[in-house]
Amino acid sequence: MTVHRLHLGEPTLALARRQLLAIAQELHTRGWVANHDGNVTLRLAGEHLLATPTALSKRVLTESDLIVLDAKDRVLQGGRKPFSELKLHRAVYAARPDVRAVVHTHAPNATALAVAGVAVEPRMLAESVVSLGAEIPLLPYAFPQSAEQLAQLKTAALAVDALTLGNHGVLAWGDDLEQAFLRAELVEHLAAIQLRALQLGRVTTLPNADLARLLDARKKAGLGPQARNKG
Repeated sequence: MTVHRLHLGEPTLALARRQLLAIAQELHTRGWVANHDGNVTLRLAGEHLLATPTALSKRVLTESDLIVLDAKDRVLQGGRKPFSELKLHRAVYAARPDVRAVVHTHAPNATALAVAGVAVEPRMLAESVVSLGAEIPLLPYAFPQSAEQLAQLKTAALAVDALTLGNHGVLAWGDDLEQAFLRAELVEHLAAIQLRALQLGRVTTLPNADLARLLDARKKAGLGPQARNKG
């Protein structure tokens, strides 16, 4: 997959469409979505969104299928309808003005842990703590897009860059589509490691003293909402 980094204000909408399409199709290639599952959005100017539509497999998605939505989620471009989980994306954008892209998947390993009521553990590896912090929360099951679920999501999004939803899947966000995708990828990779470790007997985590140093490195790298808020 060839991905061009997207900086709002520089690229054309055509470039944004190419990048979002590449990410959406990669979700299907990786086996992270099935049927009409999963969705991707990119925040444009004025709270407009470029988004995947509802009721269409990512396998057959084309650029012309992508839709542009206004701040009230009315379709401005494209002939298809918005997906039903749009409020999840909007909740993240509302909580995090710095976020420009959101990716939602049903990646099997991370979703299996979410169904079992187990959070994905980033403290297994030093690199994942720097990339995602010391926690990837598992939000308890709530009826999809209910006020309860959206409130939980907004609160969690203030502190982290990715999480799992009980009996649902993975939600990750970032500065652009590539970063959001890579965070979703890392959540699924960690989940696969965690499941294998559990099969071997247990999951061990890094010492607390090392966690503090790694989180400091994360902040110095400008990663995470805490670093953004201090900037």
